[in-house]
Amino acid sequence: MSALERLAATVAARRGADPESSWTARLLARGPGKCAEKFGEEAVEAIVAAASGSREELTAEAADVLYHLLVMLAARDIPLDDVLAELERREGRSGIEEKAARR
Repeated sequence: MSALERLAATVAARRGADPESSWTARLLARGPGKCAEKFGEEAVEAIVAAASGSREELTAEAADVLYHLLVMLAARDIPLDDVLAELERREGRSGIEEKAARR
């Protein structure tokens, strides 16, 4: 099991935890909209780090983005396995082909 899969399992396990004792439970208790908002904030921080930060800053922000993506997915009951399956479905296709197929 990869670190990302372990993190996804931890996020899922925290769904029913006490929001006073778990940041993940606190985010999930606030609902999908707040989870999406927090994901967006972290994504912007990663963009800023990519544009002008150090390698270490971008690495840390990328980790935050992945964590908050998993929380956002959990808030909508979408397991990481579904996202990985979608990536596998797209594997080997050109990005141009993939975008054209969605129109």
